[in-house]
Amino acid sequence: ALPDDPDVISYRPGVLTEIGPAAVATGGCVSNTGQALHRLGVRTELVGKIGDDAFAQVVRGVLARTDLALAQGMLVTPGEHTSYSLILNPPGGDRMFLHFPGANDTFVSEDIPDRVFARGRLFHFGYPPLMRRMYEDGGVNLARLLRRAKEAGLTTSLDMAYPDPARPAGQADWQAILARVLPYVDVFVPSLDELAIMLEGLEARQALACAGPDRAQRAGQFASRSSARLLEMGAAIVGIKAGDLGFYVRTGDTARLRGGGRGLPPNTAIWAGRELWSSVFEVRVVGTVGAGDATVAGFLYGLLRAMTPEEAI
Repeated sequence: ALPDDPDVISYRPGVLTEIGPAAVATGGCVSNTGQALHRLGVRTELVGKIGDDAFAQVVRGVLARTDLALAQGMLVTPGEHTSYSLILNPPGGDRMFLHFPGANDTFVSEDIPDRVFARGRLFHFGYPPLMRRMYEDGGVNLARLLRRAKEAGLTTSLDMAYPDPARPAGQADWQAILARVLPYVDVFVPSLDELAIMLEGLEARQALACAGPDRAQRAGQFASRSSARLLEMGAAIVGIKAGDLGFYVRTGDTARLRGGGRGLPPNTAIWAGRELWSSVFEVRVVGTVGAGDATVAGFLYGLLRAMTPEEAI
């Protein structure tokens, strides 16, 4: 890009760089997927763990502006700090996250009250790689949480985040964690990058990211073989977010789908044994923050409304 391109910001040490106004918003699975489902007309309760600091007030205020009821499920923990992220999202490029996990690192299964599982049809949870107690000890807390939801008859849905190989989350044994957790997961919706790191390591993730005319073919081959493993581990439906390549879905057999809780479509015959790709919408990309979460919300909406696989994807 030329230096006088208005979309290019040049950063130089010791120099004041003028930028635009800050956008303060809630983010992550609870806010992005939950609010998207709410906007689509699904009765939704948001449950997240926050501290008693200034950021907690911001979180509740932002949610209340959408709907006052959405802010009532926040779990306030005195003395802890609310998780926050600084997101740099330059025009024409992907976003970068600077993240502080805060109270999310101390989140355990018992933090969610029983009343949450006593009603509703679907329980959606995310991002265990950003929640220390959810991935340590082989994921026992995560498995306990999802088992509680399954035993209550809910359909369980699990989203992931990228486990940084340089951090403890990236050094956890994710294959063992998934083997323990997926029997309690009906809908598993990681991204292509997350799945590559978890199942095959950093080299596999880098290989998928390499440009070239066969990039889509490589992604398709990986999605097919990895989804087969995930179904064998116990998931009923695997949805893989593949960025500009679209969204991939593979489903298990009829018996597994029938055991998928109150939120899965009753027409299991047309859902069983399917493998589908959906391309992305052709739009002018303003920002990519929350794109995967919104994709998941649309797919879960399709499940809750008993759409066909083609309609849902």
